[in-house]
Amino acid sequence: MQLLVIRHAIAEEREEYAKRSADDSDRPLTDYGRQRMLRNARGLRRAAPVISHLASSPLRRAAQTAKIVATEYQIDEVHEVDALRPTRLPKEFLEWLASVADQECVAVVGHEPHLGTLVTWLLTGVETPAVAFKKGGAVLLDFPGLIVAGGATLLWAIAPAQLRRLGE
Repeated sequence: MQLLVIRHAIAEEREEYAKRSADDSDRPLTDYGRQRMLRNARGLRRAAPVISHLASSPLRRAAQTAKIVATEYQIDEVHEVDALRPTRLPKEFLEWLASVADQECVAVVGHEPHLGTLVTWLLTGVETPAVAFKKGGAVLLDFPGLIVAGGATLLWAIAPAQLRRLGE
């Protein structure tokens, strides 16, 4: 199984949004963030042509990003996964991932620094963030055997600007 990990696109600034709403989970993408993610998604499709299962954090900015990816890949359903909330433990994500292990390529959209910690843990078994994601960036992991912490292999990591160039 392969795991495509995507950080959400550019969202409204936290401090500015906080002046209008106390609920950061509702903070949306900016128009600029949406436009860039549309281009990123085109490049993503060239780098990873197949997504068999797409999931997102329930937070609005991640869900909006996942919808852009779903449109590019012509995927009808985005699954909301609580284990992708930025406050959740990697172990919770691994339990969820094991439940979809029969899929060819699972794509997830989430948040930093949670994704960096998660990817580092899946690669090394160590829960310290050593991988950093830019907004709209992606990493593709492969699980050649069991889906366990430290069991993944890094196939590629692509920055957002590189994704946009791939999509041209």
